[in-house]
Amino acid sequence: MRTSSEKFTPSQPLFSARTLVVSGITWAVLALLFFLLFSIPHSPDAELPLWYSIGTYIFEWIAFLAAAILCFRNWKSTQIVSGRNVWLAIGIGMIGYFLGGVLFGLWELYWGLDPDVSLGDLFYATTYVALTIGMVLAVSSRKLNLELWQWGVLVAIALAGGAFAWWLSIPPNADLQQAVPPTPIEEVAPAPTTAETPAAQAPPVAAEQESSVPGYGVAKAIDNFLSPYSKYVGLFYVVMDVLLLILATALLLAFWGGRFSQSWRMIAAATFSLYIADMWFKYAESRVADYQSGSLLEVFWVFSGVLFAIGAVLEYDISTRSRSRGRRRGGSSSSSD
Repeated sequence: MRTSSEKFTPSQPLFSARTLVVSGITWAVLALLFFLLFSIPHSPDAELPLWYSIGTYIFEWIAFLAAAILCFRNWKSTQIVSGRNVWLAIGIGMIGYFLGGVLFGLWELYWGLDPDVSLGDLFYATTYVALTIGMVLAVSSRKLNLELWQWGVLVAIALAGGAFAWWLSIPPNADLQQAVPPTPIEEVAPAPTTAETPAAQAPPVAAEQESSVPGYGVAKAIDNFLSPYSKYVGLFYVVMDVLLLILATALLLAFWGGRFSQSWRMIAAATFSLYIADMWFKYAESRVADYQSGSLLEVFWVFSGVLFAIGAVLEYDISTRSRSRGRRRGGSSSSSD
């Protein structure tokens, strides 16, 4: 027979912390298998199929959307120990990355464009600013009493990350381009003959077909407007990636040990994953011939979203459990009096 306390026990949440963590790990494993099995084309000249590109975006979108929802749940809770503003900033970063991914996917898959800067970069930039603010708030809430070796690790990672980012910012083959002599005027290719004229007119026909897609003209106009700023946008990403790498290392050192270290280890790992994917994309975009998005290392973007989500779940679980236990201890002591 049930007691009165059992009858009025509040219902358990629909998704427990363990279920959410296992779901996140499962999603990351599925994404890894998907990238491993289908990211390599059958032949060097073949393009990756459209369904694969759509699949990579779906894995990424769901990971960051789930992370945003869980971070906003932490922000709405009054029991979060690390501070609600921290999770508000991280949640804004997650929803910004989700919206940026949706817009970039439209640019690439729907309109067939490969812009240097798209409208999605506005939301990507918001993500980096929001994540920086959230991680600074998290680090500032802890006193960084680091030992000498910990400062050494922080400085070494900052120097290594900065040097690698600086190397990626250098245009490839710059010295080789200066060493190559200019092409003589005599070697200029002759004008096409009458028989070659139809082939030469093929690109305008393709362009007319692309322009018939709804919204293509607006997207192309935005590309033309934003293209002159591509260099500054790329530099912004490089600087912010290095800054986030430093903050992630500081988070690991600040939350080393203790009950709340697990969640912030996940946040730091998520930031490292974001750095790896960004640096690979920067490298491949400038140094890999005929690069196609969807390569294996881009799975770290999915890992990043999953790890941010798991970090939010662990923070919420630890904060709510610690507060509820404190209330039970207080209630029992008052009744005994």
